[in-house]
Amino acid sequence: MKTAIIVIVFVALAVLHQDAWNWDKADLVFGFIPVGLAYHACYSIAAAVFWACVVKFAWPTRLEEWADGAD
Repeated sequence: MKTAIIVIVFVALAVLHQDAWNWDKADLVFGFIPVGLAYHACYSIAAAVFWACVVKFAWPTRLEEWADGAD
């Protein structure tokens, strides 16, 4: 189940990375940040949080235990 959720979120982030809907917008966020740049800043934060969750909840600890036992 964890693997399926990770794959679904990964694919969703990959699709959302291509923000074609912001290419023609000249609006500013907070009065000085272009929409595309603000979108990618938020996207980068979301991607970092996602990968932090993957490391926290889906790290293969059994492989580390196996590697530590090999010494």
